[in-house]
Amino acid sequence: MLKQRILTAAVLIPLIVLAIFKLPNSAFALLLGVFVALGFWEWAGLMGLGDSTDRAMYLMLVAPLLVGAGFLPGGLLVGITIGAAWWLIALAWVWRFNTRPVSGPPSVAMSGICGALVLAPAWMALVVLHGTETYGPRYVLFLMVLVWLADTGAYFAGRMFGKHKLAPNVSPGKTWEGVWAALVVGLGMGVVGGRLLEINVQLQPAFMSLCVITVALSIAGDLLESMFKRRAGVKDSGTLLPGHGGVLDRIDSLTAAAPVFVGGLLFLGTLVP
Repeated sequence: MLKQRILTAAVLIPLIVLAIFKLPNSAFALLLGVFVALGFWEWAGLMGLGDSTDRAMYLMLVAPLLVGAGFLPGGLLVGITIGAAWWLIALAWVWRFNTRPVSGPPSVAMSGICGALVLAPAWMALVVLHGTETYGPRYVLFLMVLVWLADTGAYFAGRMFGKHKLAPNVSPGKTWEGVWAALVVGLGMGVVGGRLLEINVQLQPAFMSLCVITVALSIAGDLLESMFKRRAGVKDSGTLLPGHGGVLDRIDSLTAAAPVFVGGLLFLGTLVP
């Protein structure tokens, strides 16, 4: 399993970096849209839609969200704002499930709306971040590295020091020690990112805070998918990525982090002089 994870990552990471820096924004949006569509397909499975026709119908229902947002005036920014706010609700939902677990997936309608709120704003946020002159590809890569390193820090800290379970009825392996490690990584990345991205000195504390908040909400993304997988009775969202599971299993943290990070940048205003 570990060998498969390493091999898959060794292939995917260089391709992702090349796509971020070499593709024009329209092509990047299209490629990212393919991954999001795969995520919707897997989400339909977590909703309890096992039939391919039902999954395809769900995909056709949510696809206009991605296409239409690009043509509506301010559609992308509205979607990002809604997506960032949604994760506060999702966090409360996960916490409630942890205290009062129930079996079986939520209703198809509720699950379908949830999937749209998870995946569509993340796509919008990454497209906007990649395409803006002020931020661009460097910020996209920084965001992904921020989430990946925080995830890794949480995993190893949890394995070595974890004693206090974070949400045992949602994801038994996660611990509060892992959360604190992830937040420390987020703070350190905020310091490093402030320098590498040449952020105005006066705004660096705000940027560091944004990185910590982004990491905190990225954990909510992981927990929400874990909750749906637990209610669906599956270990992974899919089998597309050897050693990693499905697409959702790799981007669950990023789905929450992207709209929160980009929404924070918009809220703070111009970070780069």
